[in-house]
Amino acid sequence: MSVNCGIVGLPNIGKSTLFNALTQTALAEAANYPFCTIEPNVGRVAIKDRRLVELAKIAGSQKVIYNQLEVVDIAGLVKGASKGEGLGNKFLSHIREVDAIIHLLRCFEDSDVPHVHNDIDPISDAETVEMELILADIDSIERRLPQLQKGIKSGNKESKKTLDLMLEILEVLKNGKPARSLGYPNEGEIRLLQLLTTKPIMYVCNVEDTNLISGNELSRSVEKMANKTGSCCVSAKLEAEIANLESEEEKADFLSEFGLKESGLDSIVKIMYNLLNMITFFTIGPKEARAWPIRNDTTAEKAAGVIHSDFERGFIKAETISFEDYLQYGGEAGCKDAGKSRFEGKEYIVQDGDVIHFRFNT
Repeated sequence: MSVNCGIVGLPNIGKSTLFNALTQTALAEAANYPFCTIEPNVGRVAIKDRRLVELAKIAGSQKVIYNQLEVVDIAGLVKGASKGEGLGNKFLSHIREVDAIIHLLRCFEDSDVPHVHNDIDPISDAETVEMELILADIDSIERRLPQLQKGIKSGNKESKKTLDLMLEILEVLKNGKPARSLGYPNEGEIRLLQLLTTKPIMYVCNVEDTNLISGNELSRSVEKMANKTGSCCVSAKLEAEIANLESEEEKADFLSEFGLKESGLDSIVKIMYNLLNMITFFTIGPKEARAWPIRNDTTAEKAAGVIHSDFERGFIKAETISFEDYLQYGGEAGCKDAGKSRFEGKEYIVQDGDVIHFRFNT
């Protein structure tokens, strides 16, 4: 199951530097002038789940394969993007294609890096980008209303249902609030509308390396604003340096010099994974220990299909062990002896951390 997120924000705030650090590549040009990124750069970042390493040690797995999150570096948005300013329409279409948004905000002072508005104010920057997304959604809905109204006249019940939902969202948008603030219970239905402001969002404060632990006045204002969506602090410049180190030991030593236990990038990925309502199950064997991403509330039958469509089509049962039991009883054999291995049917809701062996018939 592939999930992706787009890095957005104003020009010159460190998006490409953060992208390169996340994906440990130099795909994205990082330069101190607006629109140095035009076409989106795409990369993948491993979701380093320590549980998988522990499971692999117990099972003696030769290889560890983490979940991956696709990351898209989207060019900087400016005021008027919804009307085409700064190639805005093109960049907004790139945002429409991602599952979630990492909104990077400048929370550092540097005279060598000009700010597009000549003023370091992350709250204002966030409002500028959010408003452009809101305006783009208003335009999208208003262009779709006539077609829905035609459908209603022809007796299409689905058109009536969709129109009512769109009108409800439109009212929220015209009050200057994103569609996600509506808190609509049926996420799947609202996701089908392909609106920009329904996408989950997290705010990332790009700070100086000296402010990583405690933040600064600017990042604290963002944290207050983002209390319901999630936020964290990173130093994109520092993360780029860490990404260039060869071994995990070197990276750990480098982080400890700044009093950090983990990279800011790890925090971003974890928060984003939660925002996407994702959980992880594991398959463990002598050749490999592997993590698999699924949405919360996924059945065992559907989870099997994430591995291979044949597993879902020929599903018989899922031999399941919780992560905690796998650790406590020292692996599969110990769990079976202790009665902690169980067989679940196709309607079983997979839990985060489940270790599963699927039985199937092709």
